[in-house]
Order: sequence, then structure tokens, then C-alpha cells
Amino acid sequence: MAVISASQTPDIRPVRIWLIAVAALIAVMVLVGGATRLTESGLSIVEWKPVTGALPPLNEMEWTRAFEAYKTIPQYRQMNAGMSLGEFKTIFWWEWSHRLLGRVIGMAYLLPFLWFLWRGAFGGELKRRLWGIFALGALQGAVGWWMVASGLSERVEVSQYRLATHLVLALLIFASIVWTLRRLAEAAPSTASLRLKISAVVLLALTFVQLYLGALVAGLRAGKIYNTWPDIDGGFIPSAARLFFDTPWWRNLFENTLTVQFEHRMVAYTLFVLAFLHAIDAVRSRTGRATIGGALWLLGAVSLQATLGILTLLNQVPMDLALTHQAVAIVVLTLAVVQAERLTRTERRPVERKIGQPATLAR
Repeated sequence: MAVISASQTPDIRPVRIWLIAVAALIAVMVLVGGATRLTESGLSIVEWKPVTGALPPLNEMEWTRAFEAYKTIPQYRQMNAGMSLGEFKTIFWWEWSHRLLGRVIGMAYLLPFLWFLWRGAFGGELKRRLWGIFALGALQGAVGWWMVASGLSERVEVSQYRLATHLVLALLIFASIVWTLRRLAEAAPSTASLRLKISAVVLLALTFVQLYLGALVAGLRAGKIYNTWPDIDGGFIPSAARLFFDTPWWRNLFENTLTVQFEHRMVAYTLFVLAFLHAIDAVRSRTGRATIGGALWLLGAVSLQATLGILTLLNQVPMDLALTHQAVAIVVLTLAVVQAERLTRTERRPVERKIGQPATLAR
């Protein structure tokens, strides 16, 4: 894979600042999305209006119309019947803010991207990568509505499958931007052992698996039950009959609250052990301060995340702990991406170039 120019001239610095800003906005949006889920606000807006929906209700008539639309869905009738207009406004503002952030991120990405393209700021590899991120962002908007639509007719909440897809796609976009930023930084090819490189990649992949499982836990409200640790349902490992009572058996992996929470716990333990072994391997191999530091920081973040997960569970998912848990998950993902990119880099960067000049690869 070609490595993207890491020039620190004024030409490339604005690109880096732009990507950092977009990544920060995505992180904020993920947290607002988490709060929207925790407050059961995600179905308060029952229409998808990509342009006109940017404006909230501006008078009492419009507020009443939005509230009446919400009253037609099962969530209102089964969970919130009798809520006041003021209570509706609270959940509405959470969902509206989440959607507004999505629009802001779209514009914050697209407009500078087009300007940089016009100025010829990107080489071929970077241009293809950034177009790919743009395509994922466009897909994310459609997935967001696909998720909301699942809760408007027969359910009182969105599908946990669609919620998990929505979250993981957002974090995939975030991780792609972080990876791209790393490729814009000057760094020599990695000289780490194959074992160390493989463990870094596995840690990154397992982090995404854990993020997906965490979204399933949130979608099923599985964190509000089995609030004991280290035991779950009376033992460290629940009985097979309880874990796989539904048929076909594979549905339990995604729909059985006990099984999903158990999976989330087991993957957390696996992540911690793997991060610990990766850190030991990095220290023993003496592959450089950056690699050792990256491994130790990753181990620390995974340890903190596991602790926060336990506290969140024991306290039955209070919003402050739950959002902190989600924020540290983003930190873990960032560190895992940085470490994997650092250890898998195989080429030096292309030569420096000015805006408007054709890209040339260093040999």
C-alpha cells in the first residue's frame, strides 16, 4: 500500500487540521447518539427530511404537529402514553441535536474536501482514501434512517442489529480518518516482529467486535439486568440451557440478553489479556519507544474501559458512567488504530509536493 505524503509544509497542515476536526465531531456525535439512546429519544422524530428537517419546530403549532406524529408510533402508546408536550420537547431536542450534528459533519467534510480537490492538494492514494471515507459518510446517513424506521411501526425501540450497524459504521469512519492522519505523519517503516504486528491487528479487529457487542447490549438494554460481577446469572459461566434457549441457536448470539451480555464480558476479558501480552511483547522486543509507549497506553485504556464497564453494570447504567464508558471506548479504538498503523507501515512516505504539482512516489 502506498504511504501518503507527510509533508509538514503549510500545504498539508490544513488537511491535517481539517481531518482532526472532522474526527473530533464524529466522536462528539457518537456520544450524543449514546445519550439519545439512553434517554429513549431516538424515535421522537418520525420523519426523515435531510434538508428541511434541519430546522426544529419554530412555534407551538409546529411543536403540536411533531408531538401528534410521535403519538402515532408504538413507543408512545406503550411506553410514554400521557407524556406532556414539555417532556416530548426534551427527547425531541436530543434526537434533533444528533441529526443536526450529522448534517454539520457532512458539510464539515464535504466543503473543505471539494476545496482541497480544487486546489490539487491530494495525491492519488490520499484522494482515493478520502473519497472512500466520503462514501461511508453518505451511507451512514441512510443507515441512520434505516435504523430509526425499524422502530416506527411494530417495535417500541430500534432494532439492535441496525443500532449496532449504525454505531460500528460511525466508528469505522472515525478509525479511517485516524488511520489516514497517521499516514500523513512522517514515520519510518516498522521493524517489529511479525508476532507483534499480528497482535496489533488482532487487537484492532477485536476492538471492533467489542464495539458491535456493546451496541447490541445497548440495543437490548442488556446492561440493566444481570447486574452482578464477576458472576452472571449465578455463575461465572451461565448454563448452556440459559445461554442457548432460543432456536435456531445463533439467534441467541444477537437477541438473548444473557448471551449478548456474556459475550460482551468474555470479549472484554480477551481484549485485556491480549493487550497485556502485546505490551509485554513490545517491552521485551525493544522495538522502540513509540511502539512500547503505544502498547502501554493501549493496555491502560483497555484496563480503564473494563473498570468503567463493570461500574456501569453494577450501577445499572447511569448516564454519566455509560457515556464515560462510551468515550473511553473511542479512546481505546484510537489507540488501537494508531498502534496497528505504526506496526504495519512498510513503506516510506512519498516525496513532499506543493499544491497543484503532480504526486510522485519516493523510491
